[in-house]
Amino acid sequence: MRWLLTRLLAGLAAVLVVAVGAGVVLAAQFSGEKAEWAASTGADAAWLDGSWVDGSKDESDFAAALPRLRAFTEVYVHVGEIAEDGTVDPAGYAAADAFLDWMGRELPDVAVVGWLSSTAESSSLLEDRVPKEARARLVEAASAVVDAGFDGVHYAITPVTVNDPGFVDLLERTRDAIGAEAVLSVLALPLEPLPGVRLPVFAVQGGERYWSTNFLLRVAELSDVVVVSGSGTGMPSGSLYGGFMARQTTLALRTVPETIGLRIGVPPAADDPAAAATAVEAVRIALTAHGQRDSFGIAVHAPEELADDAWTELEEDWLHIQR
Repeated sequence: MRWLLTRLLAGLAAVLVVAVGAGVVLAAQFSGEKAEWAASTGADAAWLDGSWVDGSKDESDFAAALPRLRAFTEVYVHVGEIAEDGTVDPAGYAAADAFLDWMGRELPDVAVVGWLSSTAESSSLLEDRVPKEARARLVEAASAVVDAGFDGVHYAITPVTVNDPGFVDLLERTRDAIGAEAVLSVLALPLEPLPGVRLPVFAVQGGERYWSTNFLLRVAELSDVVVVSGSGTGMPSGSLYGGFMARQTTLALRTVPETIGLRIGVPPAADDPAAAATAVEAVRIALTAHGQRDSFGIAVHAPEELADDAWTELEEDWLHIQR
């Protein structure tokens, strides 16, 4: 018993050392210049909830959102939750024609992408996140979304464990099903901020929290756009979160080929305006250090719901290059 307790305490001490060391390094990342050019080049995304395609909104709602929606390259509209068996209830987007037709008239250059989501509490090193039988049904569901008039699909399936072969297979089969012209977008977990952090965190939390850069590259090569999540990071302070997001952006810029669209997800500004502003500042710092890149931007939640001052801040800090 004493031996076991000693081993457990040693393990916890090791995790604590890694956490403290990582915190010091991350905080230091949130500093440096922000070049004037380090802002939007017109390659940004927005997440919209299912009310846009389930009949809850009409053209007056669409028109009210127009000034903000025109700032984005693609909008991810939630069309349904992925059931355990891989199916998606088409009722979630049964009334999508009105929004799709309106977007086609008013914003023909903005891709309207069907967002399919699934969130689990944990993940496994041994089991596929999406089992084989469910995978086949999900591919069919993705194909049905494109057939309904959407410009592609956005998978937000979390968590997915690094090197999950089933997830890679899902992306390959989805590409075959939806065709080369449709957009295939994938939400990625945050990247391991420092070497050695991922596995201790996996053990403590009982599931995948971070992806390796190698797995991000594998996923990116099968996608048109990847979105690196900036939400739910667990960072306890603004400086740590800023450093974390700067590091995320740096790693993603180094990893994702320039031929693939890259977006950095910003936490919902309606819930935490300070965190959203910090994320944008961190992205700008990292982009300045990296250098200019096309098809790079941020992804924001529900821009139509932002208070006017929050939207103005986003315009001034990031979107203004488009104006």
